[in-house]
Amino acid sequence: MLPEALIALAMSGGTAVMTAVGTEAWEGFRGRVAAWFGRGDARREGAELERLGRTAAELAAAEGGQLERVRIRQEASWQARFEAFLEDLPEDERERAGEALRELLAEHATRARAQVSAGDGGLAAGGDVRISAQEGSVAAGVIHGGVRIGHPQAPDPSQG
Repeated sequence: MLPEALIALAMSGGTAVMTAVGTEAWEGFRGRVAAWFGRGDARREGAELERLGRTAAELAAAEGGQLERVRIRQEASWQARFEAFLEDLPEDERERAGEALRELLAEHATRARAQVSAGDGGLAAGGDVRISAQEGSVAAGVIHGGVRIGHPQAPDPSQG
């Protein structure tokens, strides 16, 4: 059984794969993910590149209402793939691989924040977004990616 921190990393890995597919960052990110899985073995790295390519092709072929289902299934599949890979490593290698995955995901997150974009009628943000409504109004949002829930910061005393 993996420690909770490595399970969380595996989940983040699956999410990162899905958020990178179809973006400008995809080619570089998929290469780094394949290298992480390959761990110096060119044959394994090539197999992972093929697997990542199939993921991208399946998403590109999905139409309409299928797209979200395919995305959810692929994300879960990649989360499980990261988790199984980490679990199969000897404990000393597992920690090193976990740290390397943490660094890979942090680098990807930094690059992704620099490349935020949205299509017609969409809103994309590289930081916080607050959605609120006046009394008697409706506010809605769809979240693709991570969410952090917490208590708002107390205002600075100088602000009242």
